[in-house]
Amino acid sequence: MVSNHLSTGAGSCHSAVAMRAATSSWHNEARGGDEELSLAAAGADLHRSQAEAERTGVPATTLAREAVDSWLRQQFRRARHDAIAAYATEMAGTHLDLDAIWSRLESSTL
Repeated sequence: MVSNHLSTGAGSCHSAVAMRAATSSWHNEARGGDEELSLAAAGADLHRSQAEAERTGVPATTLAREAVDSWLRQQFRRARHDAIAAYATEMAGTHLDLDAIWSRLESSTL
């Protein structure tokens, strides 16, 4: 379960940097069992994280925590969007179809 203490993004001044770090090459590259590639990517990520921490004067652990928080928020939003889209698809054409209800409401006020 995702905790409610996650920052909303607006309160986190490093969230853009943290998000880039969270979604860097280690997350997006196919590993395919290539451990050497994974280690190289992890080393590059570590180097970028340390450089960013030094540049901003923010501890690397803070940047990492913000990156994880940002990624979790993104995953929650994606899951919520997917659930709403699935529900809308399932309800399309039924008495619970919000598009049909909205259309009837609009036509009745014209």
